[in-house]
Order: sequence, then C-alpha cells, then structure tokens
Amino acid sequence: MTEPTDAVVRVVFACVCGSDLWYYRGESPFEAGPIGHEFIGVVEDVGAEVRSVAKGDLVICPFAFSDGTCPHCKHGITTACANGGFFPMNGDGGQGEAVRVPLADGTLVSVPGSGHPDDMLRSLLTLSDVMGTGHHAAVCANVKQGDVVAVVGDGAVGLSAVLAAKRLGAERVIAMSRHQDRQELAQTFGATDIVAERGDEAIAKVKEMTGGVGVDAALECVGTGQAMDTALRIARPGSTVGYVGVPHGVELPVDRMFFRNVGVRGGPAPARAYIPELLGDVLDGRIDPGRVLDYETDLDGIAEAYAAMDERRAIKSLVRVGSV
Repeated sequence: MTEPTDAVVRVVFACVCGSDLWYYRGESPFEAGPIGHEFIGVVEDVGAEVRSVAKGDLVICPFAFSDGTCPHCKHGITTACANGGFFPMNGDGGQGEAVRVPLADGTLVSVPGSGHPDDMLRSLLTLSDVMGTGHHAAVCANVKQGDVVAVVGDGAVGLSAVLAAKRLGAERVIAMSRHQDRQELAQTFGATDIVAERGDEAIAKVKEMTGGVGVDAALECVGTGQAMDTALRIARPGSTVGYVGVPHGVELPVDRMFFRNVGVRGGPAPARAYIPELLGDVLDGRIDPGRVLDYETDLDGIAEAYAAMDERRAIKSLVRVGSV
C-alpha cells in the first residue's frame, strides 16, 4: 500500500472491456503495462484510515476510484472525482492477481452475505462497469415508464442497456443487432423488437415501426460515427440520446440537433453511484446481467480472451483469477 486510504484487493473475477479492444487494435494509444478495469475480489489488507471495508470482504470495484466526498461525487458523477482517477493506474490493473485500490472508502462496495453462486458472482462483476454503463445510457436518455427505446449496439454494453431500459419501465425496447446469439440474449433481457439492418435501412425501419415519430430514447453504446448518426436520426424531436460508447471519429450535427430539439448526454458511467441500487436487484435475482459473459479463461489465456471478443466469437470474456 502507498497511502493509509488504500486497500489491497485479491482479484477473483475480472473481464475484458470493449474499450480495451481499442488498445488491442491499435486504435488508441496505450503504453505496455497493466491493463483492465473491471474486477471483483476479496480485501487482503487495508490502510490505517480505511473504515468501510475490512480484510476478508468480497467487494465490487468500479472502474474509477473516487473519494465520495468531493462536489462532483456528491452530485453523482464519481468519474469526475476531484481526487480520483481510473484503472489501470500506477502499475495496477484489474486483469491481474491483486490491485491496490486508492480511496477505498469511497470506491469499494462490500457485498453482503456469503457463499454466492458462480452465476451471481458473474452478475456482481458486471456492476464494476458494463451493467452500470448500460444503465448510465438509459439514465442519460431519461428512459421512463412506458417509453419506446432503441439501443444501438449489441455488445455487452448494448445488451446491458436493453436490460437497464426494461428495468426502468420501457414498454418497447428495440435492439439493433445483426447477430442471432446477441438478438436472443437481448430478447431474454427484455427487447421486444429486433432491427438487423444498418445505416439508412435501419433508420427507415425504426421510423416505420414508430409510425414515423422516432423513439422516446436512443441509447448509443458503440462509440463510432455511424452509431451516433443512427441514434440521432431515430430519436424523436425533443428527446435525448444517451451515449456511453467511447467516441472514435464522432462529429455531432449541431445544426440538425438544434432544429429537432434533440440533445445528447453521456460519458463514462459513474458506476460507483449506481452500484448500491443495482446490487440489490442482482442479489434478489431480479436482474441477471452476468449472462453477457459468454467466454471464460484464466490469466494464462488472456490473449485468447481478447481475440475472442475482437473476432466477435464472444460477447464478453470472463477471466477467472482466484476464488472467494
């Protein structure tokens, strides 16, 4: 440990994030070293000033560390913490055996109970990022009871956004996906409609399905220019696009947005702020987001975990590191 506010967490489960693939493909700069920011584990040691977690606790670690006390944290945007930062950092990454977690009191969330089955541990892992990120897209787009929602993107975040939209009361959820296995999981998560087309054809299909109106909320979960263009064009006037895909080559058509009164809101999900409410639903069995983890390996197989996702043979790769 470096600071008295640190904790050391032994990693039990980690996973590969879609945003990690930008580094894997060489599309974002990254210096060789530790990587990974989604993990759950067991606390091995705590600093002298840590009060909220103790040695032996099973904890969820969000992908950003935060103190929980600064103005931005109190406003709910823990990813903008004045004293925080993001994993990986300073030699520690989630795809490893152990991680030093700064600001442990504001960052880590202890999981109540013990003896949680494997499938629940998988769902708990998704709360570190992917489920919270899908939820953030839905929150930013103001999804509410009875809405018609479209989700652009069928990766793990997009599928989590389907589940989040359904959880928030959407009456109709349109999943935009060309892959049968992902379409099936989207329907399990609550999707009522599937649109397999892309580009202009997809936009025309959604407009036809909504009587020419467009959707009440569009969730952009990819980060490409085409995905954002699709989301903006299917969003009805006066609505908001919730975007959580890391932007690559995205340019906003502000003039068109202005005359249609369409807004955009999003960014890195403040997962720490969302974990408490989502954790209760996981523990009670109301949601099962761990189903997005459809490939499993260990640290020795990490290269194949990346390859499986890059080649779309896997939705999301689980890395089993240790045991509870």
